[in-house]
Amino acid sequence: PDPGKFVVIDSPLSEEAVLAFEYGYATTAPDTLVIWEAQFGDFANGAQVVIDQFITSGEVKWGRLCGLTMLLPHGYEGQGPEHSSARPERYLQLCADNNVQVVVPSTPAQMFHLLRRQMLRTVRKPLIVMTPKSLLRNAASVSSLDDLAAGKFQTVIGDTKQTAESRQQVKRVIACCGKIYFDLVAEAAKRHITDVAIIRVEELYPLPEQAIKAELALYRNATSLVWAQDEPKNQGYWSYLLEPLSTLLEELDAPWPMRLRYAGRPAAASPAVGYHSLHVSQQAELLESALVG
Repeated sequence: PDPGKFVVIDSPLSEEAVLAFEYGYATTAPDTLVIWEAQFGDFANGAQVVIDQFITSGEVKWGRLCGLTMLLPHGYEGQGPEHSSARPERYLQLCADNNVQVVVPSTPAQMFHLLRRQMLRTVRKPLIVMTPKSLLRNAASVSSLDDLAAGKFQTVIGDTKQTAESRQQVKRVIACCGKIYFDLVAEAAKRHITDVAIIRVEELYPLPEQAIKAELALYRNATSLVWAQDEPKNQGYWSYLLEPLSTLLEELDAPWPMRLRYAGRPAAASPAVGYHSLHVSQQAELLESALVG
């Protein structure tokens, strides 16, 4: 009945200056949802000093609470190194002491509930969102009105196609986040693969370890857990997740332990390759490794 104001600002192309301004605005206006969106995720490179010095450490250093939300378009669609990666590994390296939130929502409902949660929470923490690119046009990335009207943000989304009976046949669990989930589901359907479960980790920090463990516990006959990602091995989420996922697998009460394995692009100096044909071949190898490798 009494909606708030919605303001869109087309700011100058100085990422450092504008992000610093938005950080200051968000700290002094805690009841306002302040969002800074990069045209491409890599645009945040020019504002890295603000991220390091203020956004991720301001609370610990000065006790300054900040609810700033950063929307960083991220996704590997073969558009080259400057338009693929928002460098999620950088933000994960800066995570400690519950200082920020790093999330990768995969559906409209997840994005809605995420932004709503950001304002409903009683404490203000910076929210770093790896936002979808091609998923904006992906017919599989949809939500019903019921999904939007009810529920909440899910830190982990299990394989909704699996039943209590079919879970007993699963030999491999693939965990992932973002666009690669829809690529894996489509490829598995194309190959008629039924003994693989695919789960989405939508919140990377704070890592929902108990929710992940609960999902893995559903697949008592699975012998391997594969982390699949679009990003090169030295980037993305793998280095951050290796230790906690290994620990979770050790704690699982299963007939035999799951073996943890990586499926993705090899380590690289660049965020992505510059040739579309090479991108396509790498993507095919990634899906092959994750599903049957």
